[in-house]
Amino acid sequence: MNTKFHDEHTEREHFFSSAKTVAVITLVSRVFGMLRDMAITSLGANRLTDAYGLAFMIPNLFRRLFGEGALASVFVPVFTETTEKEGFEKASKLFANSLGLLAMFLAAIMVIGQIIFVIIALLPGPADRKFLMVLATIMFPYMLTVCLLALGSATMNCRGHFTFPAAAPIIFNIFGIVAAWWLAPLLRSNLQGRLLIVAFSVITAGVAQLIAVLWILHRSGFNVRPHLKPVEAGIRPMIKLLGPMLLSLGFLQISELFQGAIAWALTATEASKTFNLFGWAIPCPLTAGVITRWNAAKALYQFPMGVLAIPLGVAVFPLLSRYAARGDTINLRDSINRALRLSLMEGMATGIGLYILAEPIMKLIYARRNFTPRDALEAAFVLKMYALGMWAYCSYQILVRAFYSLKDTKTPVKVSCVLVFLNIALIFGTIWIPDFEAGAFGLSTAVTFAFNAAILMYLLRKRLGLFGGRKIAVSFARTVVGCAVMAGVVYLLRYQLGGARNWIVVLVCIPAGAIAFFAAVRLLGAPELRELMGGIKASKEPETSISQQQ
Repeated sequence: MNTKFHDEHTEREHFFSSAKTVAVITLVSRVFGMLRDMAITSLGANRLTDAYGLAFMIPNLFRRLFGEGALASVFVPVFTETTEKEGFEKASKLFANSLGLLAMFLAAIMVIGQIIFVIIALLPGPADRKFLMVLATIMFPYMLTVCLLALGSATMNCRGHFTFPAAAPIIFNIFGIVAAWWLAPLLRSNLQGRLLIVAFSVITAGVAQLIAVLWILHRSGFNVRPHLKPVEAGIRPMIKLLGPMLLSLGFLQISELFQGAIAWALTATEASKTFNLFGWAIPCPLTAGVITRWNAAKALYQFPMGVLAIPLGVAVFPLLSRYAARGDTINLRDSINRALRLSLMEGMATGIGLYILAEPIMKLIYARRNFTPRDALEAAFVLKMYALGMWAYCSYQILVRAFYSLKDTKTPVKVSCVLVFLNIALIFGTIWIPDFEAGAFGLSTAVTFAFNAAILMYLLRKRLGLFGGRKIAVSFARTVVGCAVMAGVVYLLRYQLGGARNWIVVLVCIPAGAIAFFAAVRLLGAPELRELMGGIKASKEPETSISQQQ
């Protein structure tokens, strides 16, 4: 056997098999996260729980911007290239330098943010706005710890270690579960006090996560003592990539927070049924609790995505970066093709399943205590709108990392920024439709991501050339047939079950639908199924490359 091929094949299989490990751990984490969300949602869908949901979006924005967005995207390729060309010791110094500079920058932002929140809270205004600012003040420091955690996790991923980065959210969720299920109920009817306890658990969990990842990195031989000087050579190319990306990606991420602000502003309250905009009295189409119901829907559509698509993207990103750093375009195209086929199959199947079973799943998980069955039905409608774009969300995880591996951080962000205007237009075009409410946010997101994935795929093809469009099309056709079979089986079972309880519907329909889908695609000879089920085996001969097939 060709030694070079053997090494490349082994390396490729290691990273793709790591996606399964990450998926299993992430599944456990998402289950814990669901328990945490259930506890918070059970407090009810009202103006105060909406305040908590909106306040948490603020540190979460920085997590996506610095932790999982711009910084991680520019750090992984540079760190990987430094490791490949200059060795581990130099890469370790680069990490310590990045850690110090990031900590200093985020600390400055944290102080400024805290001052702003306190000032707004002290200004005259409605009580719900003051409470919103109090929650934001408590949780904002989480953005510092979670961004440093993301940097450490990205470093571990680059070294082929995926277990703790995938497990770190479990720590966060455990703290939230303890706070929401056991500590908060001690205050009985004091809803504000309960939410404050949950808010304090956020920052406490962030500190625990950061300590854990730094300890593991130290045990792995990394220099975890942050330093500002000397500035390592790799910092300059990162800053060069990071600057323009922060400006554009910041605009993109702020737009998500802007959606939350729209929901908050357009919610009718006892004090006001209209929103005053430059002297115009605009009727508020939303009801109190809309952000809580919206967040419940987001948590459910992100559950399968976090278990399937994101682990695949996280695991394949260092592999794509290695191939890009080596100039190995053939293996880069092959890996992108393989990851896209897997993500499309996962996204389409889970999207159809969520759409069909949205109501019983939402009622089963969330309809308890103060979160009523009506709240659950409204959240289920939002979930259906999100489910329409599951294939696009999953594909996007691969496509954007393909660009990042090429050190092209601008193209995906430019596309997303342009589509922000489409997203906002869709929101304002549908939010006043009777009974649509937060469904506007789900539908606009699904449509926007569909355009995003299609545009990125087209641009990536122009950049790399043919990367297996025929194989992707055949895989797509097989998946459509499998989804049709699954949908038929699930609809038939729901008809037969009639008015059965939600837990019975979910317990019967999900396994039956999954079996029907896997049986159908297996009969059609889908190679993706073997990979998803762990059937990858080392070949004795090189696979035919995509460039040779087309």
